[in-house]
Parts: sequence; C-alpha cells; structure tokens
Amino acid sequence: MLAQMAKGGNQEKQENQITEGVIWQQLLIFFFPVLLGTFFQQLYNAADVMIVGRFLGKEALSAVGGTAGMLTHVVVGFFVGLSSGAAVLVSQYYGAKRPEMVGYAVHTFMAFSMIMGVAIMILGIWLSPWILVVMGTPKEVVGLSTVYLRIYFLGTIGNLLYNTGASILRAVGDSKRPLYFLMISCTSNILLDLLMIAVLKLGVAGAAAATILSQLMSAVMVMVTLMRTKDMHHLEWRKIGIDRRMLQRMIRIGFPSGLQAVMYGLSNMIIQSGINSLGTDTVAAWTVYTKIEAMVWMLTSSFGIAITTFAGQNYGAGKMDRVRGGVRSCMGMMIGVTIVMSVIIYYWGGHALWWFTSDPEVIRIGIVMMRYLSRVYVAYVAIEILSGALRGVGDSWIPMMLSFGGVCLLRVLWILFVVPVHRTIRMILFSYPMTWTLTTGLFIGYYLLFSRMRIVKRTGKAEN
Repeated sequence: MLAQMAKGGNQEKQENQITEGVIWQQLLIFFFPVLLGTFFQQLYNAADVMIVGRFLGKEALSAVGGTAGMLTHVVVGFFVGLSSGAAVLVSQYYGAKRPEMVGYAVHTFMAFSMIMGVAIMILGIWLSPWILVVMGTPKEVVGLSTVYLRIYFLGTIGNLLYNTGASILRAVGDSKRPLYFLMISCTSNILLDLLMIAVLKLGVAGAAAATILSQLMSAVMVMVTLMRTKDMHHLEWRKIGIDRRMLQRMIRIGFPSGLQAVMYGLSNMIIQSGINSLGTDTVAAWTVYTKIEAMVWMLTSSFGIAITTFAGQNYGAGKMDRVRGGVRSCMGMMIGVTIVMSVIIYYWGGHALWWFTSDPEVIRIGIVMMRYLSRVYVAYVAIEILSGALRGVGDSWIPMMLSFGGVCLLRVLWILFVVPVHRTIRMILFSYPMTWTLTTGLFIGYYLLFSRMRIVKRTGKAEN
C-alpha cells in the first residue's frame, strides 16, 4: 500500500495547477483532502474522549480531554506553527522551481523536528504534574491526567515527524496522501482504544498508548513516502542535518506563528483554569463541547492551510494577483461554510453530546455552551484566512502581534480581572466573541492598508 501511494506521487505534472489553474477550483481541490485529513485528526482525538467517557466515567473523561488535552494542543500547536516557516519556504521555492533550495529546506526541517521531538518529550514528562497543579486541575483527576500526559509525551517524536512530513507534502500541493495516512492511523487508534480500554482494562494509560502507537504508524507512512518520491522534496537520510541559513529563515518566518499558537493555547489554558473552578461537571461538559466544536475549527484550519500553500506558491512564482484573488475566494467560501455549521450546531449539536456522555448535568451545561458560542463563529473567519495568506508570503510578525493584543492579551485580562467579579460560564465564554471581533477589525485594516501584499501591489514585484 505504501509503495502504491508513493508511486502515485512520483508522476510529474506538466504544469503546477496551483499557480496556473482556476483559483477557486484549485483552492477546493486542495481544501477537501485537507478537510478530510483534519476531520480524521479530530476523530483521532475524539475517539479517546468518546471511548474513555463511555467506559471509564466523567473523571477519566476530564483527565483525558480537559487540562491534559489543552496542554498537548499547546505543545503540538507551537511546533506546527514553528514548522510553518519551513512549509512556507518549501512552497515558495517549489513555486519558483528551485529544487536545491527545496532540498535544503526539507532536510533541515526534518533534523529540526527530531531535535524538537526529543526536547518536548523530556520536558513534557518532567513538567506535566506541576503544570496540572498550577492550572487548578480538580484533585480527583490530577493523577489520571499525569499518567495520560507522561505516556502521550513518550510519543512526541512520532507526532512531530508525521506533522513535518505532512506539512512538506501539503506545501508542494499534495494534500491527498496525508489524508490517506490519517485515515489509516485513525482507524488503528479507535481499534487500539477499544482493545486497551474495553478489553485489556488499561484505563487512561491505554488511551494514551493507543494514541502514540497510531501516531508512530502515520509517521512511518509519511517518511516512506518522502523517501520514495522523485520530486524536488525527496528525502534522503544521509542528507538530514541543519543548514544554518535555512534554519534562520525557517525560524524568522515560523517562530511568530509558533508563538501565536502558544499564545492562543495559553489564553485557552487560562480559560480552562476558569472552567476548572466551576467543578468537574463543567470541565467534562467543556471537554465534550470542544470535541463537537472542533468540526468548525477543522473547517477553518483547512481553509487556512489551503490559502497558505496557495499564497506561498503563487508568491514564489511572482503572481500576486492570484494571491489576492485566492484570499477573496477563500474568504467567501469560508464565510458560507461557517454560517451553515453554526446553524447545524445551534439546532442539532445537542444530540451529539450523548455520544460522549450520558450524565444529564454534563449534557445540560454542554448545550448552554454550544448555543452561546455557535452564533458567533463567523467572527473568526477573517483572522484565519488573512493570517494564513500573510504567512504564505512570509509576513508573520505583525499578524502575531495583532493576535497577541487582540485575542490573547485581552482574553487573559478578561479572565483574570472581570470573570472573578461574576464567575459564570457565560461570562467566561464571552471572551471568545469579544476578542474575535476586535482582532478581525485589526487584521482587515492591516491587510488592506499596511501589509506586504499592499506593498507588493504598488511595486508589482514579489520578494523571493
């Protein structure tokens, strides 16, 4: 199977459709495999929560999906954001048809991922108990969360290698094979969950073990694919190493994105602390709701990945009119899809809560959360699309600062100073629409008046 997948990717295209084809069609052709891949990634995570909630109860559910889930999301999000610098460079060099530079980027990216994997594994195992206590995790779930996190971090290298390989494939326009790999690993994760939790009775340790084994499987598949391809992004083990200049370029572009992901994650962790203060039922409800809400972020992140790759390749090819056209098309499609998802979740999302838990109080709180936030998802659309497009042309620092001020800092101040005066779930949740709306205004203003796209539009040249 791996050989067939790799062979299918070796066929040379007569022309790069991302830089030549109809804009909205190319965005959708790239988007749907990414969307399905993201869906399986979410299913990957939701399988643990669903099976744990059904077989082990709400304490184990809170342990796997509450603070522990938020922490793993922050750590992986930082790496994915940081690695976006490499993905942007690969897409730009690939669009500009510079194979030697693509090779330098791929091998530096891979070496960096291995180093980061070891570092995150050691720090995660060591610091997990302390972080759980600092975040005010309910005492009844701290022990279970610690077990889950320590086993999860043992599999960090496999997780990062998969994300590295998938980013490279998407950067060159191949969004299908990362989907195939996720489908296989997700299926294995569900089967291993059932085996280790329902049959072998290994509890949350079994859920964590199932996850890291499945991630390792997806890492092997993506690495084999990169080694077998004959295109510019061919991977050779003997060439894996750090090229200092390429690493500096990667960090210059990717570090703001990684930092932005961390800031989002930290602000959400502070919100999680506020949720934790309302008790185990609320923590469990938030855990379940975020798994359902993930369907929306699955769509938005898929559009974001699509516009980043589209913008990067067309920027590398010097086609700025296509970049701006891609932004307009992607924005319109995402607004329409988000509105449809908001309606579905508001009116029918409550039925999905029963998939995760049968506790009536947890379900009641989950419905409150769902109906409050589903009405305002559309406020986030411009943030995702514009930040993705700007990142694709190498403009990362200003979007990071806009997100820091408009989303993260304001959200933290709200939780720390306003929520304690009136501590309710609605008051905590209000931090989301408030910060999304403000940051959307900041992004639109920057994109239209001051961004690199505006400068390039006046000069008529792209910077390579």
